[in-house]
Amino acid sequence: MPNLKARAAATVVLLSATLAACGGDGSKDSEASKDTDLSAQELSWKDCPAPAASEGGGEAPSPLPGGAEWQCATMKAPLDWDKPKGDTLDIALIRAAASGEKDRRIGSLVFNFGGPGGSGVTTLPAFGEDYAKLRTRYDLVSFDPRGVGRSAGVECEDDEQLDAYFQEDSTPDDDAERKKLVDNVKSFNGACEENSGEVLPHVRTTDAARDMDLMRQVLGDDKLHYFGISYGTELGGVYAHLFPRKVGRAVFDAVVDPTETAEQGSLGQAEGFQLALDNYAKDCTSKVDDCPVGDTEQDVKDKIAGLLEDLDSKPLPALPPRKLTQTAATNGIAQSLYSKDFWPYLTEGLDQAYDGDGRILMTLSDSMNGRNEDGTYSNIQAANISINCADDKARYTPEYVEKKLPGFREASPLFGDYLAWGMVGCTDWAVDGAAEHPDVSAPDAAPIVVIGNTGDPATPYEGAKKMAQALGKGVGVELTYKGQGHGAYDSKNKCVRGAVNGYLLDGTVPKEGTVCS
Repeated sequence: MPNLKARAAATVVLLSATLAACGGDGSKDSEASKDTDLSAQELSWKDCPAPAASEGGGEAPSPLPGGAEWQCATMKAPLDWDKPKGDTLDIALIRAAASGEKDRRIGSLVFNFGGPGGSGVTTLPAFGEDYAKLRTRYDLVSFDPRGVGRSAGVECEDDEQLDAYFQEDSTPDDDAERKKLVDNVKSFNGACEENSGEVLPHVRTTDAARDMDLMRQVLGDDKLHYFGISYGTELGGVYAHLFPRKVGRAVFDAVVDPTETAEQGSLGQAEGFQLALDNYAKDCTSKVDDCPVGDTEQDVKDKIAGLLEDLDSKPLPALPPRKLTQTAATNGIAQSLYSKDFWPYLTEGLDQAYDGDGRILMTLSDSMNGRNEDGTYSNIQAANISINCADDKARYTPEYVEKKLPGFREASPLFGDYLAWGMVGCTDWAVDGAAEHPDVSAPDAAPIVVIGNTGDPATPYEGAKKMAQALGKGVGVELTYKGQGHGAYDSKNKCVRGAVNGYLLDGTVPKEGTVCS
């Protein structure tokens, strides 16, 4: 069933075109790659092909302003890091070479845009212009993490099966619907095991962190300079724990709370998305023109709730043969709350749905689910569930969820059921989960700038403080952005960008507690 954990990468790419195992005590760098000669491999950079369907499809990335071309390469990594001289898998990479003078180049700046399950090979070019300033001193580099896209991408159900899967009701109201939900989850998870059983035990966040350290070596850098967004902050924290002395200049934006269990994370998202919906309703009704989806803030929320209730029994025509179900509409509404830039899509989609047409909300839902325009799917959902279930130790039963529903509904009348029932996603998963939550303690690491956005729906603001504290005193440097949407740097706020660019380009650590608005 849908999982909202850090899904901004899929949102932005479509509309503009989790928990890790402990590894070492953090007192010294892990030697995960010392027994493999893969660090000596040379990358063969070539023109990038068009993204594979599993990466989201589309055309090959266009040159950057000024004509700089994107280049792609493949890095070999051990399939099993406990057997570094055993079988390997391919990690897909993309880069844009630094634009400034060679003697000013710092090295590579590695990006992870989140998910888990987002393709960095697809996402980085979509944001290329936003990072022009950083490219003056860095090669911009990103990758498809293992299990994602072209990096041994996990395969579960086929496109036709996924169309049916995402039409199913994910907020059951009776015993029959609950049984159907559990059966659907079991079928999906069984398909993952059947089609990708070899890779499923090896897609944990700790595995991806070790891949990044190998990447650092292959790229020729003494330190890993890193920009992690959303789930990318969790991956960055795990890297810092495993390789504290290899951390260079690093920024975490839209920060995952590393102290939470999967249940606590879902409950926090219920509160976060409700806050974002409240802010949307306030914004819409404060406009000079009438808000087409409600007269007051409460009226907006009441009408949305009424729409969803009606859709539970009477789906709307949308994108034939598929209809806008209650689940698809909830999915689409959540998708639009990831960025304030998408609020107009939500207004238009709701207005359209009130008139009996579900196409816009369905398109938003397709974005969340990784459905391409040609009806194929990226593997973002398959990768998301695979990485989360390999990381998260908890396995929640329908009976457990039932007991927790009142608390989720209190956190969010609109999204509570949706996020609570999403917790059954790892039922009968083929691989045991690694831990209750990741270990990100890194007392020997260089300073890491940790940015929290007060209006973030997917990674609530409080997570930034928790991450900064967990990294260790003098390591996590917290910065607050008083804004809306998932993340801060891509808001183009001058204060945020000045602080981030100042650290990454010049090594100037922002003052602890800096507030940008």
